[in-house]
Amino acid sequence: MNTVEEKIKALGLELPPPPPLGGIYHPVVVTGNHLYVSGQGPLKSDKQLIKGKVGRDLTVEEGQLAARQVGLAMLATIKAQIGDLGKIKRLIKTLGMVNCYPEFEQHPQVINGFSQLMVDVFGEENGKGARSAVGMFLPGNIAVEVECIFELQEEG
Repeated sequence: MNTVEEKIKALGLELPPPPPLGGIYHPVVVTGNHLYVSGQGPLKSDKQLIKGKVGRDLTVEEGQLAARQVGLAMLATIKAQIGDLGKIKRLIKTLGMVNCYPEFEQHPQVINGFSQLMVDVFGEENGKGARSAVGMFLPGNIAVEVECIFELQEEG
């Protein structure tokens, strides 16, 4: 399989519609060969967000699925902004934020849902970057939010 979108289909997944802007910002900023993606939430194809606190309203496994859905929403945002997911060379950095209570300790396991999707679609080497996973209270009670930095293919 050649393209990111073919890999997504082979996994039985689909990109949701790109989310609408929620404030005064750019969803994606490209500078040089780096692509910065603003925080994305777990938007599903039916345009609903996965909500709740992981560890109370959602299990860790449900949190992982929400994190994977964030990855799909992020790819939809990138595609809408730059037109072709094949322009992405590799993932550089991920900041994963989990909606939870202070006592929750499994943030990395939740964000693994996002990270595994990136490895599945970009490969082991290009889909795995540096990463942080933290807990916090997220806007709209969304379960997970992720922002990333990607490297783009050299043009020419």
